[in-house]
Formats: sequence, structure tokens, C-alpha cells
Amino acid sequence: MSITELVSRDDKEGIATLTLNNASAINALSESMMAALCSQLDSITDDSSVRVVILRGAGKHFCAGHNLKEMIDHRGDSDGGRDYFLELFQICSHMMLRLVRLPQPVIAEVSGVATAAGCQLVASCDLAVASDEATFATSGINVGLFCSTPMVALSRNVSRKHALEMLFTGEFINAHRAADIGLVNKVVSGSHLADATRELAIAIAAKSPAAIRLGKRAFYDQATMKLEDAYKLAGEAMASNMMTSDADAGITAFINKQPIPEWSGK
Repeated sequence: MSITELVSRDDKEGIATLTLNNASAINALSESMMAALCSQLDSITDDSSVRVVILRGAGKHFCAGHNLKEMIDHRGDSDGGRDYFLELFQICSHMMLRLVRLPQPVIAEVSGVATAAGCQLVASCDLAVASDEATFATSGINVGLFCSTPMVALSRNVSRKHALEMLFTGEFINAHRAADIGLVNKVVSGSHLADATRELAIAIAAKSPAAIRLGKRAFYDQATMKLEDAYKLAGEAMASNMMTSDADAGITAFINKQPIPEWSGK
């Protein structure tokens, strides 16, 4: 399968749906799959017509994580594969960061299995809607490999004890448990998954793109700051937001009891 076929894109009403398109391999994050997803994210970054992104997996499952067969093939390298593994995990980390740094919100639409780096992918998205049949795990520990890179995203979504329980045991949790601990936003029936995800995307797409863009960046920037620094950054973000045409038009309409205008995104 070519790189252009591995991640398909469908745009409709300001929402770009990206589909990991290798169901026979449970949409594993092979080198080519990660390259394809990064390429699609790069094409969306400066696309003002896209207001929200939905990320889903083809077939019954979301993503099974890294392609272990592809990885183990490098055991025969002169260094036992160390340089390859370092580069692979750097590529994966870059891809996860691309989701966080994408100006548009990203919603994971999760069906079936989301395990190891697949679970990391869910945690790296801004929001997640899951089928009631979805399951989640950081299962590397079961084959002697602690999910250290998935740990980064997971531990920024759920509490330490919940994250460590998943990381230490490698056991799968169901969708309702994932919602309880904050890994996903909502759980719906499998038959309603696509509609529920799109409903959430439509609700966000109806808001000011300028405000969403500024707000998403500020949210992640302040998250690791000291309280005083976080408030300073947030104040600067709100001041910048106030200078946008969208804020001017929206606030003026609200004060004058007029309908909210069409957002310009500026």
C-alpha cells in the first residue's frame, strides 16, 4: 500500500476526517503509516478551510500501536537495532507532537482496540469519543517493553495512579473505565460512534476558528508552567484574542442582542 493510501482524508463542512487505512494490520503505526499521517497533518496545518479534524481507524479497530514485526527485523543491525529504535521513537514522538501543535482541534473516533502507541494516539488527540466496545491498554509490559513513550501522553490525560496501573499491568480497560479516568470524553454505542463524533466536531466547527486556534495553543503552553507564568501567558492569549475580528464581531453582536455573525477566522 502506498503512503498516499495509508491515511485517507475526507473533507466535509469544515471537518477533515483522517482514516488510518490498514485494517489488516490493525492500523499499526509502521514507519510508512506514521509518515502518511504526518504528511496529512502538515497539509491541514495551514488549511483555513479545516476547522476540526477527526482521526479514526479503518475496519473494526482504531490502532494496535507500533509494528513489532517491522521493529524486530532490525535486531540483526550491527548495533542490535539501537539507532533504528531511537530514530523510530523520535519519529513517533514528532507525530504525536504534530497532533498537539496542530492549530485545529483533533478528535479521536475510537472503535475496537487502541493499545500501546495506539492508546498514546488517543491520548495525544485533544478529545476522544469511544464505542462502548472499545478497549484501551499500554500493553508493552506484557512482552517485556515498558510503554515509556505512550506514558508521556497517558500521564497527561489521567492521574498518576491510573496511568501507572495501566503501564505496570498492561491490562485492557473498557471504554466506560477510560471515560471515568479521563482518557476519553464520552462513550456511545458502536452504531452511533461516527454520528456522535461528527456532532462534537460540528459543535466545535461552529465556533470562532481564531479563538479556537489561540485557545488550543495557550492550553498546552500553560499546562506545564508555574501558576504565575500560566496566568501571564493566558492573559496575553486573551489580549491577542480580543484583537481578532471574530472577537470584535461576536462581542458587538452579543451586546447589541444581534445574531452571532459568520466567523471570519481572523
